[in-house]
Amino acid sequence: MPMVRLQKFLSSAGVCSRRQGEEYIKKGYVKVNGEVVIELGTKVDPTRDRIEIDRELIKEAQNRVYIVLNKPEGYVTSCKQPEDKIVLDLIDIPERIFPVGRLDKASTGLLILTNDGLLHHRISHPSHDHEKEYEVVLAKPIPNGALKKMEKGLPMMSTKTRSAKIEKISPTRFRIVLREGKNKQIRRMVRKVGNQVIRLKRIRISNIRLATLAEGQWRYLTEKEKKGLINML
Repeated sequence: MPMVRLQKFLSSAGVCSRRQGEEYIKKGYVKVNGEVVIELGTKVDPTRDRIEIDRELIKEAQNRVYIVLNKPEGYVTSCKQPEDKIVLDLIDIPERIFPVGRLDKASTGLLILTNDGLLHHRISHPSHDHEKEYEVVLAKPIPNGALKKMEKGLPMMSTKTRSAKIEKISPTRFRIVLREGKNKQIRRMVRKVGNQVIRLKRIRISNIRLATLAEGQWRYLTEKEKKGLINML
Protein backbone atom coordinates (compact mmCIF):
# COMPACT_ATOMS: atom_id res chain seq x y z
CA MET A 1 0.00 0.00 0.00
CA PRO A 2 1.35 3.48 -0.83
CA MET A 3 2.47 5.77 1.97
CA VAL A 4 -0.07 8.41 3.05
CA ARG A 5 0.12 11.49 5.24
CA LEU A 6 -0.68 10.71 8.86
CA GLN A 7 -3.56 13.21 9.10
CA LYS A 8 -5.10 11.78 5.91
CA PHE A 9 -4.98 8.29 7.40
CA LEU A 10 -6.63 9.49 10.63
CA SER A 11 -9.41 11.03 8.54
CA SER A 12 -9.93 7.95 6.36
CA ALA A 13 -10.00 5.79 9.50
CA GLY A 14 -12.92 7.83 10.82
CA VAL A 15 -11.02 9.24 13.79
CA CYS A 16 -11.42 12.92 12.92
CA SER A 17 -11.26 15.40 10.07
CA ARG A 18 -7.89 16.16 8.48
CA ARG A 19 -7.79 19.55 10.20
CA GLN A 20 -8.51 17.97 13.59
CA GLY A 21 -5.92 15.30 12.80
CA GLU A 22 -3.32 18.01 12.30
CA GLU A 23 -4.19 19.46 15.71
CA TYR A 24 -3.89 16.03 17.36
CA ILE A 25 -0.47 15.56 15.77
CA LYS A 26 0.81 19.00 16.80
CA LYS A 27 -0.38 18.43 20.38
CA GLY A 28 1.48 15.12 20.61
CA TYR A 29 -1.59 12.86 20.87
CA VAL A 30 -0.46 10.54 18.04
CA LYS A 31 2.14 7.77 18.15
CA VAL A 32 3.57 5.84 15.20
CA ASN A 33 5.31 2.59 16.11
CA GLY A 34 5.51 3.69 19.73
CA GLU A 35 7.01 7.14 19.04
CA VAL A 36 5.16 10.45 19.44
CA VAL A 37 4.93 12.23 16.07
CA ILE A 38 4.46 16.00 15.82
CA GLU A 39 5.55 16.60 12.21
CA LEU A 40 2.59 17.24 9.89
CA GLY A 41 4.49 15.91 6.88
CA THR A 42 4.88 12.43 8.41
CA LYS A 43 3.81 9.60 6.10
CA VAL A 44 2.72 6.13 7.20
CA ASP A 45 1.95 2.75 5.70
CA PRO A 46 -1.36 1.71 7.33
CA THR A 47 -0.69 -1.96 6.54
CA ARG A 48 2.65 -2.00 8.37
CA ASP A 49 2.80 0.87 10.87
CA ARG A 50 1.19 0.82 14.32
CA ILE A 51 -0.71 4.09 14.79
CA GLU A 52 -2.19 5.07 18.16
CA ILE A 53 -4.09 7.97 19.70
CA ASP A 54 -4.11 8.06 23.50
CA ARG A 55 -2.85 4.44 23.52
CA GLU A 56 -5.73 3.25 21.33
CA LEU A 57 -4.77 1.39 18.13
CA ILE A 58 -6.24 2.99 14.99
CA LYS A 59 -7.25 0.83 12.03
CA GLU A 60 -8.66 1.73 8.64
CA ALA A 61 -12.44 2.13 8.46
CA GLN A 62 -14.18 -0.81 6.81
CA ASN A 63 -17.77 0.42 6.58
CA ARG A 64 -18.60 3.92 5.40
CA VAL A 65 -21.20 5.53 7.65
CA TYR A 66 -23.25 8.66 6.91
CA ILE A 67 -25.45 10.13 9.65
CA VAL A 68 -27.67 13.18 10.10
CA LEU A 69 -28.04 14.53 13.65
CA ASN A 70 -30.33 17.26 14.95
CA LYS A 71 -27.79 18.87 17.30
CA PRO A 72 -29.24 20.24 20.54
CA GLU A 73 -28.04 23.47 22.11
CA GLY A 74 -25.10 23.07 24.50
CA TYR A 75 -23.18 20.43 22.52
CA VAL A 76 -19.90 21.08 20.71
CA THR A 77 -18.82 19.53 17.42
CA SER A 78 -15.23 18.95 18.51
CA CYS A 79 -14.33 15.28 18.95
CA LYS A 80 -11.97 15.93 21.87
CA GLN A 81 -13.31 18.51 24.33
CA PRO A 82 -13.32 16.99 27.85
CA GLU A 83 -14.96 19.96 29.57
CA ASP A 84 -17.97 20.06 27.20
CA LYS A 85 -20.74 17.79 26.01
CA ILE A 86 -19.80 16.54 22.53
CA VAL A 87 -22.15 15.50 19.73
CA LEU A 88 -20.56 12.04 19.53
CA ASP A 89 -22.10 11.28 22.93
CA LEU A 90 -25.51 11.32 21.22
CA ILE A 91 -24.68 8.56 18.71
CA ASP A 92 -24.03 5.02 19.93
CA ILE A 93 -22.60 3.04 17.01
CA PRO A 94 -19.44 0.88 16.74
CA GLU A 95 -17.90 2.86 13.87
CA ARG A 96 -15.69 5.88 14.47
CA ILE A 97 -17.28 8.97 12.94
CA PHE A 98 -16.63 12.70 13.06
CA PRO A 99 -18.67 15.84 12.35
CA VAL A 100 -18.53 17.54 8.97
CA GLY A 101 -18.01 21.26 9.49
CA ARG A 102 -18.96 23.36 12.50
CA LEU A 103 -22.13 24.24 14.34
CA ASP A 104 -21.41 26.37 17.38
CA LYS A 105 -22.37 25.38 20.92
CA ALA A 106 -25.38 27.70 21.11
CA SER A 107 -26.77 26.66 17.70
CA THR A 108 -28.99 23.70 16.87
CA GLY A 109 -29.96 21.70 13.83
CA LEU A 110 -28.54 19.63 11.02
CA LEU A 111 -25.09 18.13 11.38
CA ILE A 112 -23.65 15.45 9.10
CA LEU A 113 -21.27 12.91 10.66
CA THR A 114 -19.26 10.34 8.74
CA ASN A 115 -16.07 8.29 8.58
CA ASP A 116 -15.66 9.14 4.89
CA GLY A 117 -12.69 11.50 4.82
CA LEU A 118 -13.15 12.41 1.15
CA LEU A 119 -16.77 13.42 1.64
CA HIS A 120 -15.77 15.46 4.70
CA HIS A 121 -13.14 17.29 2.66
CA ARG A 122 -15.52 17.98 -0.24
CA ILE A 123 -18.24 19.40 2.01
CA SER A 124 -15.88 21.41 4.23
CA HIS A 125 -13.54 22.86 1.63
CA PRO A 126 -14.51 26.39 0.46
CA SER A 127 -13.80 25.50 -3.19
CA HIS A 128 -16.89 23.25 -3.21
CA ASP A 129 -19.84 25.58 -3.68
CA HIS A 130 -22.82 24.09 -1.79
CA GLU A 131 -25.73 25.63 0.08
CA LYS A 132 -26.38 25.67 3.82
CA GLU A 133 -29.74 26.96 5.04
CA TYR A 134 -30.57 28.33 8.49
CA GLU A 135 -33.56 29.62 10.43
CA VAL A 136 -32.78 32.68 12.56
CA VAL A 137 -34.73 34.23 15.46
CA LEU A 138 -33.75 37.78 16.47
CA ALA A 139 -33.92 39.84 19.64
CA LYS A 140 -35.90 42.63 17.95
CA PRO A 141 -37.57 43.38 14.59
CA ILE A 142 -35.16 43.77 11.69
CA PRO A 143 -35.70 46.37 8.94
CA ASN A 144 -35.84 45.19 5.33
CA GLY A 145 -32.85 47.42 4.59
CA ALA A 146 -30.71 45.51 7.07
CA LEU A 147 -31.65 42.21 5.42
CA LYS A 148 -30.73 43.67 2.02
CA LYS A 149 -27.28 44.59 3.35
CA MET A 150 -26.80 41.04 4.60
CA GLU A 151 -27.93 39.65 1.23
CA LYS A 152 -25.41 41.75 -0.68
CA GLY A 153 -22.50 40.96 1.66
CA LEU A 154 -20.93 42.66 4.65
CA PRO A 155 -17.29 43.47 5.54
CA MET A 156 -16.10 40.91 8.06
CA MET A 157 -12.76 39.57 9.30
CA SER A 158 -10.66 41.46 6.70
CA THR A 159 -12.88 40.31 3.84
CA LYS A 160 -16.49 40.54 2.66
CA THR A 161 -19.18 37.90 3.02
CA ARG A 162 -20.54 36.43 -0.20
CA SER A 163 -24.04 37.28 -1.35
CA ALA A 164 -26.78 35.28 0.39
CA LYS A 165 -30.43 34.44 -0.13
CA ILE A 166 -32.75 35.69 2.62
CA GLU A 167 -36.47 35.06 3.15
CA LYS A 168 -38.19 37.12 5.84
CA ILE A 169 -40.72 35.05 7.82
CA SER A 170 -41.77 37.63 10.42
CA PRO A 171 -40.34 40.88 11.87
CA THR A 172 -37.98 38.85 14.08
CA ARG A 173 -37.44 35.69 11.98
CA PHE A 174 -35.81 34.91 8.65
CA ARG A 175 -34.23 32.09 6.66
CA ILE A 176 -30.80 32.53 5.12
CA VAL A 177 -28.93 30.41 2.55
CA LEU A 178 -25.13 30.68 2.55
CA ARG A 179 -22.47 29.26 0.24
CA GLU A 180 -19.64 29.76 2.73
CA GLY A 181 -19.03 29.07 6.40
CA LYS A 182 -17.00 31.63 8.30
CA ASN A 183 -16.80 31.20 12.08
CA LYS A 184 -20.10 32.34 13.67
CA GLN A 185 -20.85 34.12 10.42
CA ILE A 186 -24.60 34.64 10.82
CA ARG A 187 -24.27 35.90 14.39
CA ARG A 188 -21.55 38.35 13.27
CA MET A 189 -23.62 39.53 10.29
CA VAL A 190 -26.64 40.18 12.49
CA ARG A 191 -24.52 42.16 14.97
CA LYS A 192 -23.17 44.22 12.06
CA VAL A 193 -26.71 45.45 11.30
CA GLY A 194 -27.47 46.25 14.96
CA ASN A 195 -29.38 43.17 16.10
CA GLN A 196 -28.75 39.94 18.02
CA VAL A 197 -29.42 36.27 17.29
CA ILE A 198 -31.58 34.56 19.92
CA ARG A 199 -31.87 31.18 18.16
CA LEU A 200 -30.01 29.75 15.19
CA LYS A 201 -30.95 26.45 13.58
CA ARG A 202 -29.45 24.81 10.48
CA ILE A 203 -32.15 23.07 8.44
CA ARG A 204 -30.33 22.02 5.26
CA ILE A 205 -26.92 21.18 3.81
CA SER A 206 -27.04 20.81 0.03
CA ASN A 207 -29.78 18.20 -0.62
CA ILE A 208 -29.91 16.94 2.99
CA ARG A 209 -32.82 18.35 5.02
CA LEU A 210 -33.50 18.21 8.74
CA ALA A 211 -37.27 17.89 8.16
CA THR A 212 -39.05 16.34 11.17
CA LEU A 213 -36.01 14.80 12.89
CA ALA A 214 -36.39 15.59 16.61
CA GLU A 215 -33.71 17.48 18.53
CA GLY A 216 -31.05 15.11 19.86
CA GLN A 217 -32.10 12.34 17.45
CA TRP A 218 -30.16 10.98 14.48
CA ARG A 219 -30.66 8.80 11.42
CA TYR A 220 -28.64 7.28 8.59
CA LEU A 221 -28.66 8.99 5.22
CA THR A 222 -30.73 7.17 2.63
CA GLU A 223 -28.99 5.82 -0.49
CA LYS A 224 -30.77 8.51 -2.52
CA GLU A 225 -29.48 11.24 -0.19
CA LYS A 226 -25.93 9.88 -0.31
CA LYS A 227 -25.86 9.72 -4.10
CA GLY A 228 -27.43 13.15 -4.43
CA LEU A 229 -24.96 14.71 -2.00
CA ILE A 230 -21.92 13.16 -3.67
CA ASN A 231 -23.15 14.18 -7.14
CA MET A 232 -23.63 17.80 -6.03
CA LEU A 233 -20.15 18.16 -4.55
